[in-house]
Amino acid sequence: MSVEATRSTNAGAGGRVLVVNAGSSSLKLSVVDPDDTIVRTSNVSCADTIPSAAIAEFVRSAGSVEAVGHRIVHGGADFTGPARLDPQVYARIAALRPLAPLHQDRAIAGIDALHELCPELPAVACFDTAFHHTLPAEASTYALPEAWRAEWGLRRYGFHGLSHAYASARACELTGTDPASARVVTCHLGAGASLAAIRGGSCVDTTMGFTPTEGLVMATRAGDLDPGMLVWLLRNGVELDDLEQVLEHGAGLSALAGHGGDMRAIRADADAGDPRARLARGIYAYRVRTRIAAMAAAMGGLDVLVFTGGVGEHDDTLRTEAVAELGFLGVRLHAEANAATRADGEIGEAGARVRTVVVTAGEDVCIARETRATVG
Repeated sequence: MSVEATRSTNAGAGGRVLVVNAGSSSLKLSVVDPDDTIVRTSNVSCADTIPSAAIAEFVRSAGSVEAVGHRIVHGGADFTGPARLDPQVYARIAALRPLAPLHQDRAIAGIDALHELCPELPAVACFDTAFHHTLPAEASTYALPEAWRAEWGLRRYGFHGLSHAYASARACELTGTDPASARVVTCHLGAGASLAAIRGGSCVDTTMGFTPTEGLVMATRAGDLDPGMLVWLLRNGVELDDLEQVLEHGAGLSALAGHGGDMRAIRADADAGDPRARLARGIYAYRVRTRIAAMAAAMGGLDVLVFTGGVGEHDDTLRTEAVAELGFLGVRLHAEANAATRADGEIGEAGARVRTVVVTAGEDVCIARETRATVG
């Protein structure tokens, strides 16, 4: 049985929401007003555990809030929309730990911390996977035995859905495009990275799959790999735990150029002539570019291209490299606008067939909206 809830159509409905956004290496806390203004925020680095003391301090200083919304990376097949947290929902979220161990444990720790501090507050789980539940079977099904798919729920789930949903809607606002008919590709580029193809407001394809390790090259994840190569490594002496560690923490940009995969440091090295850094950026841009074309193919064309996330918003050179060969789709950047834009704004050439924009990441706003809609 799926857990569903209606997405908000009125961003201003309800009250102030405390948003808990637990990532793989950081915790972001925000207070979002009824008009979707983020009035208070705090980013805490947390390499090992969720810092309960930091959460308690933020809650004490946050003022009055009417609900709390938690970002949950994996909702599996059960959760196709936000869900009011209760013991049953909590247990089902905990059961999904093996599918996203980096994130799920941290999200659960955040839920526990807020419940201990504010047990009277209604709490809502908002899922990164839920936005992708509209993937057609052709896009979501792996070519594996049916018995395996049925027993273990093997399918492409997709991630970063909260970011993709917000970025697509905001891009249509910025460009005056009708979201009901728009074909949008959203590029969420950060430490984790994925693309989504969104037609008429619904996701029809995305680059991440059963876990967040599929797809683009990321800070510490390799993205798409030949599974036969992984079997070969296991047969030739690599231990399973070591392989898992490398796939999550020791691959991607970090393996190619160092710096823990921090694109800012890699860009500086590339600008200074470091061949490893230049290759890393070239591979990253190539993977983004070819997947943008694949997402456009899934929709039969492209109307709006969106860059969001830490890299997508701030690395104008990477944006240029990522679209360098996409003129055949109608993508053309305005050099000055692209170089100057770090927040909501259009960076495409006037008259280009595809409108290209930068959107400030809005996961917290999306979570606040879903939380208000769910608690009523």
